[in-house]
Amino acid sequence: MGDLSKKIQILTDAAKYDVSCSSSGSSRRNTKNGLGNANISGICHSWSEDGRCISLLKILLTNKCIYDCDYCINRASNDIAREIFSIDEIVELTINFYKRNYIEGLFLSSGVYKSPDYTMELLISIGKKLREEENFNGYIHMKAIPGSSEELIRELGKYIDRVSVNIELPSEKSLKIYAPQKKYEKIITPMSIIKNSIIENRFDKRKFKKTPNYINAGQTTQMIIGASKETDYEIIKKSEELYKSMKMKRVYYSAFVPVSSSKLLATITEPPLRREHRIYQADFLLRFYNYKSNEILNENNPNFDMNLDPKANWALNNLHLFPMEINRVSYYQLLRIPGLGPTSAKRIISYRKLGKLKYDDLKKIGVVLKRAKYFITVNGEYRGLREDNSLKIKEMLAISDTSNIQQLSFIS
Repeated sequence: MGDLSKKIQILTDAAKYDVSCSSSGSSRRNTKNGLGNANISGICHSWSEDGRCISLLKILLTNKCIYDCDYCINRASNDIAREIFSIDEIVELTINFYKRNYIEGLFLSSGVYKSPDYTMELLISIGKKLREEENFNGYIHMKAIPGSSEELIRELGKYIDRVSVNIELPSEKSLKIYAPQKKYEKIITPMSIIKNSIIENRFDKRKFKKTPNYINAGQTTQMIIGASKETDYEIIKKSEELYKSMKMKRVYYSAFVPVSSSKLLATITEPPLRREHRIYQADFLLRFYNYKSNEILNENNPNFDMNLDPKANWALNNLHLFPMEINRVSYYQLLRIPGLGPTSAKRIISYRKLGKLKYDDLKKIGVVLKRAKYFITVNGEYRGLREDNSLKIKEMLAISDTSNIQQLSFIS
């Protein structure tokens, strides 16, 4: 047990730098005499709205890696303790932890051990044994290994609910500098294979009722923020491209933690957490607010204001569009107003059918008036600044943005 405990300590600690695990959206049901169920509540290694922590066993198969990427703690040249689990150890840990109610699923990543194909074969064996021998129907999220064969990538998808192929750095240029052993096309190709396989599976399901699930919770990826020199605009533009071309479920962002020394890497003393936070906010604008990357930032203004959230920054740069009359503008125009989100915008549209809204109604609906008041009128009434002073509005919005920025944590 001592050796296993040591492995767990080393390989859970090594896994914490991969934030690309989120498991909402699985619909895998339990089967007769099976174990686990990812269908009823959905498994998500995150904090739910009511404050519940939904847990995955998040671990590396191994931190032994043939690559020497400058930004990675598991790079081959790093002098760290190395371990590797056996297939049976991962399976037994997952089943035992599940039975003890420690976890609701598994997130399994890995260094590239011996070769991409060899590592993928180990991951597939784990997934297959959990599903077919242990009848485990809980949630499984695994990392596909760039450079492995198409056959193995497709095979992995038979046993898991979600897959991630981490792009790691936002540009091919940076990958050549900081991870010269890796090829950009070998990261993009698996993403494309997975996307096409998911589409094929959905088509087959419409034709054949008994078609089994195939990565039904989609694919994700991760970008490291701050290790290389890309601007914020380049990062969100890359994310927009991945959402469109690869039908990515989520792009995750990880503030670079200076865990490895290299003359090539950006010189930072602590992770750029506020920058990571701003990029996540911009990501939400792309996915839920109908923004385009070149609206949020552009080549002339390529980086976020750390004192102002991206939506408020856009509004201040487009003051000619404001104030908007709450009782007249469309749903998508409402989404452009700071202090309003999709829920409050939908409520406004719904309540307007009953009559004109008043200022007092907005607070009940959930509009954050201390932000929205500078950009709206209600029945012609304006309660923002009387003078046309964008700098003063910016100051007031910055004061209201008092969020406590912390890096996403998936291992306690």
